[in-house]
Amino acid sequence: MTGALLIAARVVAGLLVLLVAGYGTGALWFRGPNARALRIALIAAWWATALAGLAGLIAADRLGPAIFALAGLAFALWWAQIRPRSDRPWADDVARVLHVERHGPQVRLHNVRNFDWRTRDDYTPRWETRDYDLDQLIAVDLVASYWMGPTIAHTLVSFAFADGRHLVFSVEVRRLAGEDFSAIGGLFRQCELALVAADERDIVRTRTTARREDVYLYRVAMPRHAIRALFEAYLDTADTLEHRPRFYHTLTSNCTTLVYDMVKAIVPGLPWNWRLLASGHLPEYLYDLGALDTRLPPAELRRRGCINDAAIASDIDGHASSDFSDAIRRGLPAPEGSPVPPP
Repeated sequence: MTGALLIAARVVAGLLVLLVAGYGTGALWFRGPNARALRIALIAAWWATALAGLAGLIAADRLGPAIFALAGLAFALWWAQIRPRSDRPWADDVARVLHVERHGPQVRLHNVRNFDWRTRDDYTPRWETRDYDLDQLIAVDLVASYWMGPTIAHTLVSFAFADGRHLVFSVEVRRLAGEDFSAIGGLFRQCELALVAADERDIVRTRTTARREDVYLYRVAMPRHAIRALFEAYLDTADTLEHRPRFYHTLTSNCTTLVYDMVKAIVPGLPWNWRLLASGHLPEYLYDLGALDTRLPPAELRRRGCINDAAIASDIDGHASSDFSDAIRRGLPAPEGSPVPPP
């Protein structure tokens, strides 16, 4: 190997050491021992081996890289045994798993969430069993809730039935009781993934009214057969998660990418786009695909799609009104030819 190639190989190896060391640091911080001091000590020891590896690469000494390789092997063995679980002390709002019974077009859903939220931390838990007829699915809406600036939004999908009912599916972080979600921690198996099916008076209202996030609702142009296929894809995902839990991942397994995976199976050739990662721009992506009301410019569609004021005004004595779903849709633009749910 020539001198130039040797230097290049050492540079690449050094970058690889830094990459592995950086990932290991995040893993140890978010999934290491509960004792903070012990986590810091382990991270310090981990970086000592990484620095030894870098020093060995610079000095052409094999001992340092060998030490880091052994540390890396130990890390890989530890990391591989951290698996998603379903038996942890979960936060109340993700405590139960959606269970599905299917009998042709008739579907019975167990553990549909319908909490009464007064504030973010003050609520009355309520889990329900509900029956739905998939032949009565008539429309689907996208709900985008902005909680950390214009780039990142939590996306929810709401299905409308001919009898006026709405059911929302939301891919969420399954947090432990008392635990706060970290987007960085979501890269390091901090939390499991949950699929929540909920009433709009719960899962939409808690964001508009209890949390005061900026929430937008967009009517989506989708044929009825595709709406049903998407609903059934959610049911398939619920079945899978009930028996095989998985980790939430901030980039690859989140509230937007999982929905894209389901829709892609229904709409072959659906293009990937950077706005699937920058989920706050997802409505613009759908607009460019012609899936929203393109008779209005995007800015006007967004302005009219903000539902916060309507949601808050619909409350009765601090509780969700029975016509919450109707209230947040009054005057909402819809793509030409889209079915409109009855009041």
